[in-house]
Amino acid sequence: MSAGSRATFPWLLVAASVLLAALLTYTLFVGYLPAKRRIARLQREVKELSAREVELQAKLAQFEQRFAGRERQLSSAAAEREAMAQRLEELERELAAARGRRR
Repeated sequence: MSAGSRATFPWLLVAASVLLAALLTYTLFVGYLPAKRRIARLQREVKELSAREVELQAKLAQFEQRFAGRERQLSSAAAEREAMAQRLEELERELAAARGRRR
């Protein structure tokens, strides 16, 4: 009887080892490979987003330049308008003075 029990023990150990190897392989392929694919997909997405960010920053720089140019134009137009208003006031005073002298 002891010889028979010794013969079944190694087969039980072999079967347990095969089952452990199968579980390990399943865990590796079910867990590792999809995670690796996901990491690759996320890296591609990060590259795309980085390229988009560079593009948007370039557009922002263009808009900021345009805005600064328009601000300069607006301030120069406002200064010109102010100068014209002052000149108009001077001319109106001269006209009033000239009318006063004519009478």
